[in-house]
Amino acid sequence: MARYIGPKTKIARKFGQAIYGDDKAFEKRNYPPGQHGANKRRGKKSEYAVQLMEKQKAKYTYGVLERQFRNMFKKATSSKGITGEVLLQLCESRLDNVVYRMGIAPTRSAARQLVSHRHITVNGEKVNIPSYQVKAGDVIAVREKSKSLEAIQNSLSNASQVYEWITWNNDKMEGTFVSVPARIQIPEQINEQYIVELYSK
Repeated sequence: MARYIGPKTKIARKFGQAIYGDDKAFEKRNYPPGQHGANKRRGKKSEYAVQLMEKQKAKYTYGVLERQFRNMFKKATSSKGITGEVLLQLCESRLDNVVYRMGIAPTRSAARQLVSHRHITVNGEKVNIPSYQVKAGDVIAVREKSKSLEAIQNSLSNASQVYEWITWNNDKMEGTFVSVPARIQIPEQINEQYIVELYSK
């Protein structure tokens, strides 16, 4: 799989946001990477550069490849509602993202691995496709044999975020994807309008 496995702090510094979660290295050097990183005298970015940067930020945040992202955009375009908002909702409805939001995994890449290794079930059925689109009412759970995994136990004990569109039962190690989140509920700092403008050219 063509996934980005390089230095994550460098990507976070590129966008000026800790898009991969808490990062002490980013906090120390929260300026762009490269030998001129700390130099603030940089030329003004073109409109295209700003739009491209926003698309790349969304792709890195959700761990989606270009073709997948473009396909999601096409799906969002043909759906009812505001295209940019629907695009982010599709990203949030991915199984790996839902597993991450529930606190079963500390990062989206860890969540992707748990799904790929068949540790997660949807409505009682094992699903090993990270891009699987979760629907409202679906029950996501940790497979019975995987409940004792140290990585999952540690992640759940450190999970503190609560999201309005997700419920979680720690005793059963299962949660419900109550509804697709509204844009205001999605905490990611992404300007989806720039992405729509970029793909609409």
